Amino acid sequence: MQIDFTKMSGAGNDFIVIDNREGLYNLNHEQVRAMCTRRTGIGADGLILVEASETTDFRMNYHNADGFPGSMCGNGGRCAVFFAWLIGIRPAGPRYAFEAGTDRYEAEVTGDESVRLHMLPPSDFRDSFEVGAWSCHYVNTGSPHAIVYANNLEKLDVFSEGSAIRHRKDLFPEGTNVNFLEVTAPDALSIRTFERGVEDETLACGTGTVAAALMSFRLGKINSSPVKVTVRSGETLMVGFNDAMDEIYLEGPAKVVYRGTITL
Repeated sequence: MQIDFTKMSGAGNDFIVIDNREGLYNLNHEQVRAMCTRRTGIGADGLILVEASETTDFRMNYHNADGFPGSMCGNGGRCAVFFAWLIGIRPAGPRYAFEAGTDRYEAEVTGDESVRLHMLPPSDFRDSFEVGAWSCHYVNTGSPHAIVYANNLEKLDVFSEGSAIRHRKDLFPEGTNVNFLEVTAPDALSIRTFERGVEDETLACGTGTVAAALMSFRLGKINSSPVKVTVRSGETLMVGFNDAMDEIYLEGPAKVVYRGTITL
């Protein structure tokens, strides 16, 4: 079986994106994992199937790099919207509307290779609990996120420290993503993220970026919106929100890296 794909990057978060509106591809988790494996496959943090929807402009069927279906992926959603625009899908309303899991999201293309994704309100805030030597916080922004404020972010062993927190089943029965933050200005953060499903540090994480901005505002560590968040790739994502945190957006680059065909 040959599959045409597009490799995309959302601020360094990279994805294999496939047009599956005709329903031709039903990939199992071994195939997805093989495609996402670096050096022996295409290599990506996740795989996205853009599929037909009866109620929205399209459906985003997202899989983590381990091959299994994932929860909401913010940068993946932004890449899916830009891909939809490239293949000629046009929104029925003023914004794109798409399904992801059981939820509905809206977004718009805001410029050349730039997408603003409107996020759902956060849930399950947990403030200040200890995990080993770290003081952690937690919030769900479509995916679960532990938040840790750290000094010397550049030198931090994100893989080891993040993995240890991610696997604390007593605190996070379904696992969690782990974000290490440094406040760099009243409206700016730097972030490094260990992602579950990838089981490694990624160059960016959209829902983690949103979680970082909202938690920092909640704790009074930043005082205005939008928040500029510098991710591991060196690129910047913008997170905007109101005081009630029920109107939230994530905006940043969504770029095509290359197109190709893979034989499974």
